Amino acid sequence: MTRSVRRTRWTLQVAGASVAALLALSACSSSDDESSATTTDTSAPATPKLSGSITVFAAASLQESFTTLKADFEKAHPGTKVDFSFGGSDTLAAQITSGAPADVFAAASAKTMAIVADRKDTATTPATFVRNQLEIATLPGNPDRISSLKDLTKSSLKVVLCDKTVPCGAAAQKALDAGKIKLTPVSYEEDVKSALNKVVLKEADAAVVYRTDVKAAGSKVEGVDFPESADAINDYPIALLKNAQNPTLAKAFIALVQSAEGQKVLNDAGFLKP
Repeated sequence: MTRSVRRTRWTLQVAGASVAALLALSACSSSDDESSATTTDTSAPATPKLSGSITVFAAASLQESFTTLKADFEKAHPGTKVDFSFGGSDTLAAQITSGAPADVFAAASAKTMAIVADRKDTATTPATFVRNQLEIATLPGNPDRISSLKDLTKSSLKVVLCDKTVPCGAAAQKALDAGKIKLTPVSYEEDVKSALNKVVLKEADAAVVYRTDVKAAGSKVEGVDFPESADAINDYPIALLKNAQNPTLAKAFIALVQSAEGQKVLNDAGFLKP
């Protein structure tokens, strides 16, 4: 074999090896690109950032717990704002069905929530998130030595109840009926906070309110349990409203209320688990 032939064969071998290397490199690059594309295609979309504000209509007995949850919610979602309207559930229900702007309704009874749901003003099925039980609130130290629901019938005592149209009043009447007790209060109050304040201000000797309200009042009153309260436990439902201006934010707040974190705040306040 001549030197010229050997040189030509060597040149062809080198060229062939170079082409093979380039093809292999191209294949790897293509594989990497495909892998990258696959990863990109299967990645989950980012959760949209919550913004704006909502208005929550809530039973008066939820004031302390929901105010705590508001702070937690706004801290977790900077730039958002939760506004409240607290009051008697029947009054709030009437306002909602009359067109008052609100995003969420949290009632102190299924009956008052039904007023709104029956008018098709809810966007989601109402769900019970806590329950509440009655207790007698007396003056600090219980100077009148009240130990039962029947004790409230003493003529020497000034006793107040929630109006029968609001959940705490309806529950009180149910408890009285369960114990076959007739009680004539000195006044009927528009919501549970108003009834409790009569005792706090020493304008009444006792009031039938929720256990959570007695706990929230601290040393300003003393609580007395009574067995008939077991027959009058109220369920608290919550729902997104049909005319909510910010349904995404409203759903997020409802989710917090129903979460383990929200339930801990509510349970610590004295609410019962749903």
